[in-house]
Amino acid sequence: MVVADEPKEKTLNAAAPLVLIPVTAEDMARRKRRLVAAFCGVVLLVAAAAGWLYKRSVDPLRAQESYDAGVRLLKTARYSQAILSFDRAIALKPDFADAYLMRGQAYASESKTDRAIADFSKALEIRRNDTAALLDRASAYLDSKDFQGAILDADRALQVDPKLASAYNLRATAERYLGDAQKALADFSRALELAPNADNYFQHGATLQLLGEHKRAIADFDQVIAMKPDDAPAYFARAESRRAVGDLKGAQADHLKGRYLDGR
Repeated sequence: MVVADEPKEKTLNAAAPLVLIPVTAEDMARRKRRLVAAFCGVVLLVAAAAGWLYKRSVDPLRAQESYDAGVRLLKTARYSQAILSFDRAIALKPDFADAYLMRGQAYASESKTDRAIADFSKALEIRRNDTAALLDRASAYLDSKDFQGAILDADRALQVDPKLASAYNLRATAERYLGDAQKALADFSRALELAPNADNYFQHGATLQLLGEHKRAIADFDQVIAMKPDDAPAYFARAESRRAVGDLKGAQADHLKGRYLDGR
C-alpha cells in the first residue's frame, strides 16, 4: 500500500525560520523611562530613610535645647515664653516627661490650673511614680479646691518615698481645709520632723492656733521669726496667739512690727 506524501505546505511551514519583530525607538525610550523611574524611586526611598534617621538623631537634641531655654525663661518668671519653648520641645519629642512637668509649672504660675493639671497628668502617664509630678499636681488640686485629689496624690508620693516632707505638708493642708485639724497636725508634725524649715513651723503653729493651743503655737512662730526676721505673717500670727493668752503688750508689739514689715 502506497502512503501518501505529507502536504508540502505543512512541511515548509515547520521548517520556516522564526521572524524577529524589530524593536522600535519608542520601545527603547519606554524601557529607559521605566529604568529611570525605578532608579529615582530607590533614590527617594534611600533619601527618605536617611532623612528619617537624621531627624531621629537630631530631634532629641533640638528638644533638649528648647527645654533648656524654657527652664531658663521659667526661672526668670517669663512664663508665656517658657510655655512656647516647652511646646517646641514636646512637638519634637512627644514623650518628654520633664517638658510636660515644667510646662505644667509655667501654667500653674499663670493660674491656668486646668492646663497645669493636664500637663502633670501627662508627665505621670509617661513616668507613673514621678514624685515631683505628683506633688505639683497635688498643689494644683489644692489651688482648684480639689482637696481629695490633693490627698490622693500626696498618698501616692509617700508610697514612693515615705520621707517626703512636702507631701506631708500638702496632705496636711488639704486635711485642714476639710476640717480635720487633728489629722493635719499629725502630718505637719511629721513634715516638721523631716524638714524643720520656716514654712513647716508656720503651718504647724497655725494648726495649733486653730486648735486653741496658743502657747505651743507661739513657740512655733518664734522659730519662724528666728529663721525669717522679716516675715510679716509670722508676726501677725504670733500677735493673735499672744492676744489669746492675755499678752496684750506683746500682741501689740507684734502687730506693729508686722504692719511695718508689710509696708502698711
